[in-house]
Amino acid sequence: MEHRALGRSGLFISEIIYGNWLTHGEGVERDTAAACVQAALDAGVTTFDTADVYAQGAAEEVLGQALKGVRRESLEIATKVCLPTGPGRNDRGLSRKHVIESCHSSLRRLGTDYVDLYQAHRFDDETPLAETLIAFDDLVRAGKVLYLGVSEWRAGQIAEALRLAGDLGLRSRIVANQPQYNMLWRVIEPEVVPLSEREGIGQIVFQPLAQGVLTGKYLPGEPAPAGSRADAGGRAPQFISRVLGDTLLRRVQELRPIAADAGLTMAQLAVAWTLNRPGVSAAIIGATRPEQVRDNAGASGVTLDAETLKRIDDVLGDLVDRDPAKTGKMMDVRPEWRASRS
Repeated sequence: MEHRALGRSGLFISEIIYGNWLTHGEGVERDTAAACVQAALDAGVTTFDTADVYAQGAAEEVLGQALKGVRRESLEIATKVCLPTGPGRNDRGLSRKHVIESCHSSLRRLGTDYVDLYQAHRFDDETPLAETLIAFDDLVRAGKVLYLGVSEWRAGQIAEALRLAGDLGLRSRIVANQPQYNMLWRVIEPEVVPLSEREGIGQIVFQPLAQGVLTGKYLPGEPAPAGSRADAGGRAPQFISRVLGDTLLRRVQELRPIAADAGLTMAQLAVAWTLNRPGVSAAIIGATRPEQVRDNAGASGVTLDAETLKRIDDVLGDLVDRDPAKTGKMMDVRPEWRASRS
């Protein structure tokens, strides 16, 4: 497993990050979740990503239990705050109240005294940005958070946060951005990536497999494979159905010979593609089985040559979305991506 610096910070993270959205606490039994975490550790993964809102806190609890007994200094644990975690009006957003309370709750569920990376899960238009940045800075000064990041923020929002942190004389600054990014969804490339590279912010990207579609296991005109996320319980099928259109699935199958020529599985090709993009520090993978973790981890250290990258672009062509105005939106805005069947 290769490690990379997170942006221009001094923190090194594993190229492959294990994440537990839609799995721990809702779509995967605890024993299986623990086995997946162990598979990640065995593969050399040291960085783990979660959020307070995942399964309403259960995902943090499951991850904390699975990592119990592992030397804390050998791990980089990341979590997030902003999305609703309860019925109260203050159980959401980036107010000082919610940020501080949510951090304390996350630390308790994870069973740790600090998190390595604390991320604003979304931008909060209802809270003064200065209030949020000061609350984050206070957590850093208290030793409960080591580094700060954001997720799915637009370039202008990130730029304003950096400017304001400087004006306020804060000790901490944003070093990470967690966007949705893969071969098909490249909306961060025109604006977010250039800004981040100038400012030393590393991208830790989620959905490198586009909800599993880029693994090639979903075939046009056929039902979802038994045991896949699209065939599972919980919320996973509603997200995956947005990218199961036959037009898209046929094009994905054309990537098979490219993966074969590179000596990679389809999943490894997709993950390696993100790791070969400018500004990317790591790719977050999710899994419902340990073998998926081992397969995805095989993308670490893989270099894709220019010809391979061009072949991928030639295959996907007009299906690729690079519209920066869609930053922060789910991958459901292209009609040709959507499933026409129920």
